[in-house]
Amino acid sequence: MPEWSVAEPQKLAFDEPVTTLHVRVVNGTVNVVGTDEGSARLEVSEIDGPPLQVSLSEGVLTVAYDDLPWKGFLKWLDRKKWLDRRGWHRSAVVSLAVPAGTGVEVGVVGAGAVVSGMEGRTEVKGVTGDTTLVGVAGDVRTDTVSGNVEAQAVTGDLRFNSVSGDLTVVEGAGPSVRADSVSGSMIVDLDPADRATDVHLTSVSGEIAIRLPHPADAEVEANTASGTVSNAFEDLRVSGQWGAKSITGRLGTGRGKLKATTVSGSIALLRRPPAEDDTHGPATADTADTPMDSPASPTDSPSGGPAEKKVL
Repeated sequence: MPEWSVAEPQKLAFDEPVTTLHVRVVNGTVNVVGTDEGSARLEVSEIDGPPLQVSLSEGVLTVAYDDLPWKGFLKWLDRKKWLDRRGWHRSAVVSLAVPAGTGVEVGVVGAGAVVSGMEGRTEVKGVTGDTTLVGVAGDVRTDTVSGNVEAQAVTGDLRFNSVSGDLTVVEGAGPSVRADSVSGSMIVDLDPADRATDVHLTSVSGEIAIRLPHPADAEVEANTASGTVSNAFEDLRVSGQWGAKSITGRLGTGRGKLKATTVSGSIALLRRPPAEDDTHGPATADTADTPMDSPASPTDSPSGGPAEKKVL
């Protein structure tokens, strides 16, 4: 089995086919990009501390520290003694170009991870570092403690679990989004391109904002025990004046499903502007993008007048 110990900046090219990629890094950055090439390339541009161990066996390319296992990754890293004694005294900047169909597993502690152009399954586990996913067509699972996750133009199933990290989905076009967090906020912008999307978001105290396409097509059920709700769709019902509040109803034929639940966080349902091919002439104030940074941002009705927006 080919093996390398990388203790200084170095570039490696692999002629053997790569079908699975495993990366585990403490501090620094991990960049993974999918390519049309059949081979894989690795560049370690910065490294401090113990060397990274690189191996390639039966299609599995591994770039990791030998004392940082994947199994039980997040629970194992909770061992404060390991972190205090030797865990943080290391850093690496790792970039990999692999075939787009490669299955990817990335584990990061205090490091940022960027994955783009992948068509295989992608799994990212992180503690404090942020994760960015761009143009990923395969299914995605992300588990973080406090790191944030941003997913742009992801067309596969998306799974997100976090304690306090935030989730931001931009132009989400996958068949399903499942997200659970204790205190992290969730901003989900859906653009499913005529595909029914199944969305299920759960948080204890985090805010939830969802922007649906125009026209929308989903069964909607959004509940908060003590937070506020904001609704930009006149076809949905807002109920509850004190304490628990909900937004329910059907948009379009109800092919998709949207369920959002939070205990004390607020919930906002926003409306995307019509697609360009549905409008005539340049965009006006009535079709301008709805701001995503505020759950209570105003939106416009399809007729061009002010939307019937309910905020409780």
